[in-house]
Amino acid sequence: MQLNGAEILIECLKEQGVDVVFGYPGGAILNVYDELYKHRGEIRHILTSHEQGASHAADGYARATGKVGVCLATSGPGATNLVTGIATAYMDSIPIVAITCNVGVPLLGKDSFQEIDITGVTMPITKYNFIVKDVTKLADTVRKAFRIARTGRPGPVLIDIPKDITSGVTEYHREELGKYIRGTDHINEEEITRAVHMMEEAERPFVFVGGGAVLSGASRELFEFVEKLDAPVTDTLMGKGAFPGTDPRYTGMLGMHGTKASNYGVSECDLLVVLGARFSDRVTGNTETFAKNAKIIQIDIDPAEINKNVIIDAQVVGDIRSALKQINKRLSAQRHGAWLETVEGYKKKYPLKYHPDALTGPFIVEEIYRQTAGDALIVTEVGQHQMWAAQYYKYTKPRTLLTSGGLGTMGYGLGAALGAKTGRPDKTVVNIAGDGCFRMNMNEIATAVRHNIPVIQVVVNNHVLGMVRQWQDLFYDERYSATVLRDAVDFVKLAEAMGAAGIPASSQEEFKNAFRQALTMNRPVVIDCQIDSDDKVWPMVAPGAAISEAFDEEDLAKK
Repeated sequence: MQLNGAEILIECLKEQGVDVVFGYPGGAILNVYDELYKHRGEIRHILTSHEQGASHAADGYARATGKVGVCLATSGPGATNLVTGIATAYMDSIPIVAITCNVGVPLLGKDSFQEIDITGVTMPITKYNFIVKDVTKLADTVRKAFRIARTGRPGPVLIDIPKDITSGVTEYHREELGKYIRGTDHINEEEITRAVHMMEEAERPFVFVGGGAVLSGASRELFEFVEKLDAPVTDTLMGKGAFPGTDPRYTGMLGMHGTKASNYGVSECDLLVVLGARFSDRVTGNTETFAKNAKIIQIDIDPAEINKNVIIDAQVVGDIRSALKQINKRLSAQRHGAWLETVEGYKKKYPLKYHPDALTGPFIVEEIYRQTAGDALIVTEVGQHQMWAAQYYKYTKPRTLLTSGGLGTMGYGLGAALGAKTGRPDKTVVNIAGDGCFRMNMNEIATAVRHNIPVIQVVVNNHVLGMVRQWQDLFYDERYSATVLRDAVDFVKLAEAMGAAGIPASSQEEFKNAFRQALTMNRPVVIDCQIDSDDKVWPMVAPGAAISEAFDEEDLAKK
């Protein structure tokens, strides 16, 4: 059948099973929005308050559902406003397809009104990007974009479509969505054999889980593997929930704000099995001393990650779920009782703790855990509250912590929460933000109200840029340069002005009641929690130090 480019785009989205998109219209993308209007019963459009909110919402939708998230923007500033969200998805390997429309092909390269070379801008932060200058190639380009986004190591893909291509007409033939393979069926047998041999020789193994285990859907295989290897387990921020945080073998997060049990255990193990983690500097600390007593096996779908940040001893290149299935068949049951007791001793000796009586970030997170019975989708912004959410909420399932790990994007959480709640309307979705982060994209509360998306926004309000201030306090002789936010902003009134409910909380009891109330309201709610400006995230590893040198408030007092 003969269709124009905008019609072809919508039909291709329907081919891919897309039923919701997030975006903001403009002149260059008008033909697409006109077609969306005609198909509004098939594809829901969430009009965000800012294009960045749309890209974060597509990201949150993808993380929460495992599907490809889709966002739309017009040319020029509309397209560039997507960039931070695309980069956030790129750093965390999240499959989104960003669709922009540009000026017409004859106007490209002439500094036309609202023209930008968005493919050039996004080349370093996309898995692949396209500009479609021939309407006959549009359908195949859209299909290829979705295939690239979701296969192998996932990631964002951008399609830029000039306006005259959206109006051009060509023949369209529907194609059924094929089965997508992650492309790792052929894992090297020798790599598996060597890895299993090293595991069976180890006396003090430790399992280190990254975001790749979540993306792979490898939770069941991971649990079986840990039981066979009989080893303690730590994770990264992105790996939360792949292995249950309530399991006795779980030791907490690794790295700069990881537990002492994890940091000490990894420093003393003789074998570190790394599953889908890229050895971020926030995890390794000083790479020269990281796991210095251990042989390291790295299992990762992306060969570019092998030996990139830390030199390893053995590798398995392939999808983690596929690799673990093969390893589980070959690995004989191991027993490391004495080693597990040693690590358990660290857990008991160095538990996470906080001041018990005041309203603090850790209390807020633990109360959210209690009232949701650990079954919520937790979204965060970036900073102290993010670390508290990682430390004090026990994640037992994958895709239940949505946070910007690689890029560390302040302003990510609220848009992502809208996407997550849209994709998983059955779940309670809570975005935990610092007041500095909330200011960046708090306009998306209006989006939540406009589309009746009942997210709970918890603002951990310490009136400062908390994490930066923590560094200034510890390493910059308390020179609080540009980190104090004490002004007249009232988040409760602001929420009410945008049509949401606003509830203040300045004590533990007030927060308990506020959150209990929010759970029953079925509407967007903002809870403004007043905490002390000097509360800190403990433990901590100083930049450039070994993770075995983690210190806490008590250690600091002894100095």
